[in-house]
Amino acid sequence: MKITKPKRTFVASDLVIDAWEKIEKYYTNLLERDISEKSEFEAWLKDISELEAILEEDMAWRYIKMTINTKDETLSKDYTFFVTEIQPKLAPLEDQLNRKLTASPFTEDLKSDPAYAILFRSIENALNLYREENIPIQAELAEESQKFGALSAAQSIEHEGENITMQKAALYLKETDEAIRKDVFEKMGARRREDFDKFDALFDSLLKKRHQVALNAGFENFRDYKLQAMGRFDYSVQDCRDFHQSVKSTIVPIVRQIQQERLSKLGKDKFKPWDLDVDPEGKLPLKPFKTGAELLSGSIAMFNRVDPYFGDCLATMSEMGHLDLESKDGKSPGGYNYPLYEIGVPFIFMNAVGSHRDLVTMVHEGGHAVHSFLSRELEITGFKSLPSEVAELASMSMELLTMDQWQEFYSNEDDLNRAKKEQLETILRLLPWIAQVDEFQHWLYENHQHSAEERHSYWVELSKQYGTGLTDWSGYQDLQRTSWQRQLHIFEVPFYYIEYGIAQLGALGVWKNSLEDKPKAIQQYKNALKLGYTRSIPEIYAEAGVKFDFTEANITSLASFVQSELDALK
Repeated sequence: MKITKPKRTFVASDLVIDAWEKIEKYYTNLLERDISEKSEFEAWLKDISELEAILEEDMAWRYIKMTINTKDETLSKDYTFFVTEIQPKLAPLEDQLNRKLTASPFTEDLKSDPAYAILFRSIENALNLYREENIPIQAELAEESQKFGALSAAQSIEHEGENITMQKAALYLKETDEAIRKDVFEKMGARRREDFDKFDALFDSLLKKRHQVALNAGFENFRDYKLQAMGRFDYSVQDCRDFHQSVKSTIVPIVRQIQQERLSKLGKDKFKPWDLDVDPEGKLPLKPFKTGAELLSGSIAMFNRVDPYFGDCLATMSEMGHLDLESKDGKSPGGYNYPLYEIGVPFIFMNAVGSHRDLVTMVHEGGHAVHSFLSRELEITGFKSLPSEVAELASMSMELLTMDQWQEFYSNEDDLNRAKKEQLETILRLLPWIAQVDEFQHWLYENHQHSAEERHSYWVELSKQYGTGLTDWSGYQDLQRTSWQRQLHIFEVPFYYIEYGIAQLGALGVWKNSLEDKPKAIQQYKNALKLGYTRSIPEIYAEAGVKFDFTEANITSLASFVQSELDALK
C-alpha cells in the first residue's frame, strides 16, 4: 500500500524540534484561540491532535534510534533532550488545554459519541492526577529508566573466541550437550553478577521518585497512583489479586505436570537452571531462519495467507525501512512495535538470532503493527492511544492465528509440531510468570521502604508459589534471587505486565473461535482493532468475539482447551 504523511494544516511542514520555542507558539495559539462555534471546537480538537501526533512521532524516532545503537552518545543526547527539555514544558500546557476542553460547552455535545466519551474520560483522569511538582520528577524518571537498556545492552559473554550478546548466548541453553549449556549459563551468570548492585541501585532510585510522585498526587503508594494513571477503568486491584490466585490454583499445577514429563524424559530428579530450555528428547534447537531478511520474507508470506491485508502491512513497513530485526552489539535488548501517529506506519524493533522465540516475537510485533494500520484512519490521535489490554490482544492473537501457517519456516512435520507444542506450553508457563511479576510489583510499592535484601527474599517466596519446585538452584541461588532484574517492565514501564495475561486469555478465545469459523474470527478480530480506543475494553473484546474475563472459571475453561490442543500434537 502507498502511504504518505497527511498534509499538515496547523503545524509547519518543515518543523525541526531543536528548541522549546519552536513548539511553544502552537500551544499559545491553541490556548488563546476563541471558540464560539461547535465547528471551531472540532477544528481546535483536530489541531491539538495533529500537534500531539507530530510530537509523539518525533520522540518515537529519537527512542528508536537510541535503542538501535546505545553506544552512539549523540542519539542518547537527542532522546534525553526531548525528555528533559521538551516533555516537562509540555505537561503544564497540556493540562491547560485539558482544562479549556472540559470547560467548553461543546464538550457535553460530543460526549454522546462513544469515542469522545472514552477520550474525555481519559482527559478528566489526567486532570485529576496532574501536579506541577511532579513534572521535574517525571522528567528524571523518563531519563533514568533508560539506564536499564544501556546496562542490559552492555552485557555480553565470550564463547568460543567470540563476544556474543546475552540474547545470542541464550540460544546455547537449548543445546543438547549439557556441558555447553552449563558453561554458557555460568558465563552469563558471572556477567550478570557484575551488575546486581547497579540494577538494585537503579531500582531504588526509581522507587523513591515514583513514591514521591504518588504522594504529590494524593495517593498512599505508587501502585494506586499508577493504576489510575494507566486508566484502568474496567478492573480493580482486587481483580488483579483474583487473577494471581486463579493462576496459582489453575495454571501452576498444569505447568508442574508438563515440567514433570520433561524431567522424566531428561532422566533427572531435578532440573538444573541450564536444563529449562533444552529439548527433553535430545533434539536440536529449532532454528526456523538464519537472517532477518528470511524472517521478514517468511512472515510476510504467512501474514498474506492469514489475510492479505496483514501481509501488505508488513510489506509496506519493509519498503519504508520501518524494521530493525537482528541482534547486534550495542543494541538494547527486547523487542517492540512503536506506533508513529503522524505517518500511521509503526516501527518494529527486535533482537533476532534465529530462534523459534524470535519467530513468535516477529508475529507478535506484527500483530501490533497491523493494529496501527487498522486504526490509522481514526481522526483523533487520542483515539489511537491504546490501553495495553487491547494492544496485547492484537499481538497475542496474531501469534496463534498464524500458527497453522508455520510450515513456512518448518517444512519438517515433526519440527512444525514441536514448534506448535512449544508455543502452547510457553503460554501456560508464561501465565504464572506474568502473575508473579505483577504480584511482585504490587508488593514493591505497597512496601516502598523495603531493602534490596527484602526485595530479593520476597521474589524467592513468590517463586515458590508460582514455580514447580522442580529446579535445583544450589550454588546459583543469587541468580534466582535477582532474576527479576531482567524484566524490563519493572524498570521502564511499571505495572505494564498483567495486561499480557489478560490479553492472553482473550487471544486464546480468538484462536478458539478461529478453529470453529476462521473467516468470521478474522473479521471480528479486524473489527475490534479498527476501533482503536473508541470503546471500553469489554466492548472491544466483545467486538473480537471474546469475553473480557479473567476469573478462575474462564481460566480453567481456556486451560482445558489448550490441554486438548496439546494432546492432539502428541
